[in-house]
Amino acid sequence: MKEFERLLIGENSSLLNAMVKLEETKKKVLFVISDGKLVAALSDGDIRRWIINEGRLDAKVKEFAYYNPVYVYEDKRDEVYQVMKSTYSEVIPIVNSKMEVIDIVVSASIASEIEKIDSNISVVMNAGGKGTRLYPYTKILPKPLIPIGEIPISEHIINHFFDIGCKDFYMIINEKRDMIKAYFFNQKHDWKLTFAEETIPLGTGGGLSLLQNKIKNTFIFVNCDTILLTDFAAILRKHKENGNLITIICAKMKYKIPYGIVKSNEDIFLEIKEKPQMNFQTNVGCYIVEPELLSILPKNKKFDFPDIVVYCKENGFSIGVFPIEEEEWLDMGQFQTLEDMKKRLRVE
Repeated sequence: MKEFERLLIGENSSLLNAMVKLEETKKKVLFVISDGKLVAALSDGDIRRWIINEGRLDAKVKEFAYYNPVYVYEDKRDEVYQVMKSTYSEVIPIVNSKMEVIDIVVSASIASEIEKIDSNISVVMNAGGKGTRLYPYTKILPKPLIPIGEIPISEHIINHFFDIGCKDFYMIINEKRDMIKAYFFNQKHDWKLTFAEETIPLGTGGGLSLLQNKIKNTFIFVNCDTILLTDFAAILRKHKENGNLITIICAKMKYKIPYGIVKSNEDIFLEIKEKPQMNFQTNVGCYIVEPELLSILPKNKKFDFPDIVVYCKENGFSIGVFPIEEEEWLDMGQFQTLEDMKKRLRVE
């Protein structure tokens, strides 16, 4: 048997057999094979969720495996580490064109390879909006408490930043704020969370004025629907090197227009491009910010953060942009992107 084959398991194997293999291999994940082809992945978390949800202990692997596994084709093998980083996966199978597993690449913990950042860097989460794009979910729950798997999105975000070194968190709240406070009041964690409560809606940036004289160091300002699997240490270095007041984190996006585009000069045809591709950078809703910004903002005045950025630029402050790959951005802002986030975090 080849070494990587120890991480393969059949669809009809038992839950007990899967648990034994996970314990023997110490890799926290197995890959499910059917008729010799890769069809699913199975982690220790999948098993825990099955048991917590009172799943049968005599169940077969196919009943609780994850049927959307991450893999890399053999002709793209040189991209495997990039895929590991963007999907936060430590073990990835290499498959041929028939979806047969020909190797499995195992990395040292991706989390441990990500450089930690200064623990004095606070994270401020904007969580005061109504979340209208996720209605009717947000008719019942505030957006920060919408669950992604077993915990809400806001807690996923906090845990991610805690893993890379942050300890102090601030959350700007308004809509259904008592529910948000009640949830976190009952949680015990190693990080500290402070609430800043809006009395009136202050937009996506105005709530920062509530933190004047409370944050003394560079901080990360993030929406409550965004997770970035990226290198924040590198972003912070570039932010400091360039002397920016604000650095906007942007995702490099590609969009193929599904129509032929015609250019003309009034009624004279010039050219036609069939389904052209647009390349652009989009704001992901996460920024590196210097505390000086807080003293600029008037208190209790509604501002959207992009308007704050434009104002600062017009008044001579340095504003930077740091591009990341599209795959490093997980967004929960709409129903489709919510489902995509669940798949990427493997919490369906």
